[in-house]
Amino acid sequence: MGKSVLIELDVPEELERFTFPRALDERLQELLDKQDREGKLSERERREAESLVELAELLSLLRLKAEQAARGS
Repeated sequence: MGKSVLIELDVPEELERFTFPRALDERLQELLDKQDREGKLSERERREAESLVELAELLSLLRLKAEQAARGS
């Protein structure tokens, strides 16, 4: 079971800032395309892709929480 941690953040007015940067999105897509073409990534590429996915998920979660807070939920 995970731990609960309360973190306070100053949420920017523009929630779009909680999106995955374009260059990182393009890199992740390159890695996924390579995996589809070649069937496998190198160990380093696999770790990179996993890290990018984790970052994308974190940003999505932050955006969702910020939107909920803005609505007063």
